[in-house]
Amino acid sequence: MKKIIAASILMVTLGCKENKESKEQKQEEQTIKQESMKKVLFVVTSHDKLGETEEKTGFWIEEFAAPYYELVDQGIEVTIASPLGGQPPIDPRSADPSSATEDTKRFDKDKILQEKLANTAKLVDINQTDYDAVFYPGGHGPLWDLASSETSKDLITSFYTNNKPIAFVCHAPAVLKDVKVNGEFLVKGKKVTGFSNAEEEAIGLTKIVPFLLEDALQINGAEYSKGENWTPYAVEDGLLITGQNPASSKLVAQKLIQQLKK
Repeated sequence: MKKIIAASILMVTLGCKENKESKEQKQEEQTIKQESMKKVLFVVTSHDKLGETEEKTGFWIEEFAAPYYELVDQGIEVTIASPLGGQPPIDPRSADPSSATEDTKRFDKDKILQEKLANTAKLVDINQTDYDAVFYPGGHGPLWDLASSETSKDLITSFYTNNKPIAFVCHAPAVLKDVKVNGEFLVKGKKVTGFSNAEEEAIGLTKIVPFLLEDALQINGAEYSKGENWTPYAVEDGLLITGQNPASSKLVAQKLIQQLKK
């Protein structure tokens, strides 16, 4: 009888030990998984006024949603920041049914992402060392705030000089306008794209925007190229990834994912 009791105690003890070791192993595996998960910073505009008009602007939903879902569906963690923090403005035209895509429809139903977006971090509180790459969605808003933001310029320079990918779509390459590395414009001699003069003219905003993106990039020495209006077109030059228009958003994200896998 004593032998049976002793054997039972031993089995229970060994079982508890195995369960403890199994739990510790799972925790360790989870920690390793979290540490190895890639992290990308999204930077969106806080500007909501379309020049001197009475119209509103902000970020363009497709340019945010398509890359966001492309990344998170690959297990990449996304943090969202903006100059002012909190809820960033959405360009109302991008919420029009005529601009809807599968990604924008998913965005409209995504209450968790809506809550996340309503509580963006302040750009000044962001540290480049916490992320593996940075991505800027467009919309016209960045032409007014992020293009002249010293915080944004310093952040982009920090990512780039630390050998981390930097990606921009549509009007977002405007934030590169005054970014310099070692005294030279970052885009000098680089292959880039962005919202074209023809596309700006097509939507009637040539005289409203503070500068034309295509011109600004070329003035700073970039090798600008473009595709047909409203069609997917993206350019990759080393760590720099740029897309021409909303339709290019997913393509930019796919190129960014490939860089993160290197």
